[in-house]
Amino acid sequence: MIHAHDLTKNQTLVLGALSRTDGPVSAYTLLDKLREHGFRAPLQVYRALDKLIEYGLVHRLESLNSFVACAHPQDHKHGMIAFAICDTCGNVDEFSDATIEKRLRGWSTANAFKLSKTTIELRGSCSNCGTA
Repeated sequence: MIHAHDLTKNQTLVLGALSRTDGPVSAYTLLDKLREHGFRAPLQVYRALDKLIEYGLVHRLESLNSFVACAHPQDHKHGMIAFAICDTCGNVDEFSDATIEKRLRGWSTANAFKLSKTTIELRGSCSNCGTA
């Protein structure tokens, strides 16, 4: 498990910016937020994000081309991570489901598909926006 003192300065700054932000953020938005800390190029942000993803501290939301801090960085026993993304307010809930994970692994085994990563993104309305 990676500890905060193991992160580089840029990784710490990117993770901090993501942790303080409500909802998903693009790399360019992160760059704008971090310019006062010496960030000048998108590559600086992307390098930090790549490592933070590798460490399991950040997730990339493919459908939004954006990033969120991991909601459960201390618990990475699950191979499957799912995100419920509200199209109205942008709220993102991160969760895992053992039953779905088992079924996907079963399918991959039955079809000789070597599974390396499973991410599910659900898009719709959260309970707050769905009742509004």
